[in-house]
Amino acid sequence: MSTPLPSPIRWPAEALWEALAPLLPGFTVEVLPEIDSTNTELMRRFRGSSTAEPRPEPLLLVAEQQTAGRGRLGRQWQSRRGDSLTFSLGLPLAPTDWSGLSLVAGISVAESLEPFTPSQGGKPRIGLKWPNDLWLSTSQGERKLAGILVETASWEGLRYVVIGIGINIRAVALDPAAPATAVPGVPPGGLQELLPEFDAPAVLLRIIPPLVQAVQAFERFGFAPFQARFAARDVLAGKAVQLSDGTTGTAHGAGENGALLVHTAAGMKEITSSEVSVRPVAAPPAQGARPC
Repeated sequence: MSTPLPSPIRWPAEALWEALAPLLPGFTVEVLPEIDSTNTELMRRFRGSSTAEPRPEPLLLVAEQQTAGRGRLGRQWQSRRGDSLTFSLGLPLAPTDWSGLSLVAGISVAESLEPFTPSQGGKPRIGLKWPNDLWLSTSQGERKLAGILVETASWEGLRYVVIGIGINIRAVALDPAAPATAVPGVPPGGLQELLPEFDAPAVLLRIIPPLVQAVQAFERFGFAPFQARFAARDVLAGKAVQLSDGTTGTAHGAGENGALLVHTAAGMKEITSSEVSVRPVAAPPAQGARPC
């Protein structure tokens, strides 16, 4: 007996093209059932090969499933058809300063999924963890909702950026056979805990047009106009953190250039490299409390 084919996912490719073609001349949308990595594929297309010309046009590439999805620092991003939304947006970009682009992408996605202003009081449930993660606050604690990977390349004076984003629509269970180094410090969460009616196509349609507008605003004005919006969702602000080199301190938000400000024993330190890992430090148990 043959295995039944999965139900087709109806992607809003035409609606996205109609919304974005006026902003991005030559823009196209492509959906693939499976690929190794959407970021890797767009980089391959931009760089070209001995048999293919470089393709620098703006393109949204969506994959229903990735077999070798990548996160920052080479970490693996696990995805599953229907349970995850994985895509990469590639376009020519020429900002004066590239610092803070991953933060801007995160701000845009978070605001599209959960509009929030400080005047509302309280805290948003979708927070931003410098430099490229979205966290969801749940009754069980913080959960990783999404990750962002920004890569750039140049060809004949043209700079091209690829913004890869993976969002958990439903929490994807971790592979029990995965090595300890591949297990994230924050367990995965799912967007449907916050927006149960949203599936991957609906999320894509909601976040992509504002994302393009945010990236274009970043190209013109840099990170500074986004600084306060990041601060409203900064999950590290005021918390003890540890850098990958062992340095500890207290996070004090992001500066106008998107750098993370960490107050250490040696004074205030600006963390600008995305190759530096920053983790919150668990608070010690209260005095007299017994460990569970």
